[in-house]
Amino acid sequence: MTLAMALGAMGAFFPAIGAQSAAAAEKAVPMEKNPPGDIPDSQVFIDYASPLGFTMKVPEGWARSDHADGASFIDKLDGVIVSASKADAAPTVESVKATSVPELEKAERAVKVTAVKQVKLPAGSAIRIVYTSNSEPNAVTNKQIRLENERYLYFKDGKLVTLELYAPKGADNVDQWQLMSNSFKWK
Repeated sequence: MTLAMALGAMGAFFPAIGAQSAAAAEKAVPMEKNPPGDIPDSQVFIDYASPLGFTMKVPEGWARSDHADGASFIDKLDGVIVSASKADAAPTVESVKATSVPELEKAERAVKVTAVKQVKLPAGSAIRIVYTSNSEPNAVTNKQIRLENERYLYFKDGKLVTLELYAPKGADNVDQWQLMSNSFKWK
């Protein structure tokens, strides 16, 4: 099941993985003046143990959908998506800029990448991609919102896990996103 299909079934705003290339030429929608989507400081996080060989903390109470390659956790306009795939080698900043970023720009809506860098996390080195994008249009109102996204690429022993975090642009989720990305552990 594709990410877009999984999230589309939820009826939520989300970054459109696998959207048609016409979406890539779309103009960025303006950021909301009072963006919704802050994860409350009081949010409880629980351990998620994936059958694909990793664990991490995710927000308790968010709608979970399991997929053959991972899972998604969604609450209103916020989302966490994890997926695993096979890879021959660990991604590098250069390989991500050359391959992953152009694919991301084609697949999602009005993408603007602001950073691609290697980061040191408790699970080891990872590549972090920071970007903004438009959400899918709401099925009823056709309204879109501007999203901020962080994507982490973790690699170990031929396995690549992608962690995608998204929320309305301007929402204050820095601490919660850091908690989740730092909590990732290989089994």
